[in-house]
Amino acid sequence: MRARINECLSSPFAKPFAFVLGLLPFVWLVAAAVLDWLGANPAEALERSSGDWTLRMLCVVLAITPLRTVAGLPYLARFRRMAGLFVYFYAVLHLLAYSWFDMGFELSDIAKDIVKRPFILVGFTAMVLLTPLALTSFNRAIRVLGGKRWQMLHRLVYAVAVLAVVHFFWMRAGKNNFAEVAVYALVLGGLLGWRMAQAIRKRALQPSSNLRTQL
Repeated sequence: MRARINECLSSPFAKPFAFVLGLLPFVWLVAAAVLDWLGANPAEALERSSGDWTLRMLCVVLAITPLRTVAGLPYLARFRRMAGLFVYFYAVLHLLAYSWFDMGFELSDIAKDIVKRPFILVGFTAMVLLTPLALTSFNRAIRVLGGKRWQMLHRLVYAVAVLAVVHFFWMRAGKNNFAEVAVYALVLGGLLGWRMAQAIRKRALQPSSNLRTQL
């Protein structure tokens, strides 16, 4: 079974298929807007949906390494960059929906709103941190920065995950609706916890590895 999944993941058709899957929510949102399927408040529906898909794609990105390691699916790594760019794509849509429908693209009003409302500030900070990750998601950036510096930079995704959950929590706090927030917090918390456990385990093994080398 594992061999079959790896074979599918390594197929030349796998990445185009994954790209189409990642783009489907956007296609649905455009179709829903055109066909007036977004309900009584289409602006809010677009903002909420684009934000939800940003969080979902973030979960996908952070799940790739644990799944690749635990399930023995090395070819999943092929999709990490694409998934990361989809996170940024839906985050940009979320920001555009807010800037257009809520603020009418008035930059001065947007700046005031960012300062005035903490949940907007947190979301905007997450967007700022995501931007260098998207800009350096290509092989040339890795060569220019060097592997170590590139990896350190891309660890900002952990901060982005925390900020995204806080942004979502504050946004829902006014309506006392925390069910979805709890789901995302548990999923992202579990994925980040796995990475922390792996890092601690790796660090704990390093002294014994060095000792064996010296002997």
